[in-house]
Amino acid sequence: MAQAVMQNEFSSDSPQKFLTFSLANEEYGINIMQIKEIIGMMPVTVLPQTPEYVKGVINLRGKVIPIIDLRCKFNLEQVNPTERTCIIVIETENDEQIQTLVGLIIDGVSEVVNLKREEIEAAPNMQGDFNKQLILGLAKCENGVKILLDIDKVINHKDLTVIEPKETM
Repeated sequence: MAQAVMQNEFSSDSPQKFLTFSLANEEYGINIMQIKEIIGMMPVTVLPQTPEYVKGVINLRGKVIPIIDLRCKFNLEQVNPTERTCIIVIETENDEQIQTLVGLIIDGVSEVVNLKREEIEAAPNMQGDFNKQLILGLAKCENGVKILLDIDKVINHKDLTVIEPKETM
């Protein structure tokens, strides 16, 4: 069953690379192909009337990028940033295949891991607010389980349309 769930992400038997990071003492992973860069924390310009987890925007080399706090998005306890807190800039795609750069505030980068299809299990069916659609799978690693995120589903593009620049004439 896990292989069927992972078929789209793991279309070949070759290992896939994931950047893993910590968030509230748990380990998460994002497919390395979606990572554009990792930057230190920087001032964020707050925008009015955005969802609480959208912290605002930054100017990264002339490009305005929305910033999402993953702790807030996942309803985790909020903490003050540390020296390890950083922003992972990712490229995500909406339903119309329009690509958008988004920055994710995380607690700290861990490592890049190579994962084979047989090392991944499907997310379990659970009650409550758990949304297994956000999870590609659960990676069984030597030091525990890493939650592999389907970042295109984690990012709510309807919220981002409020802050994406409109074309002017």
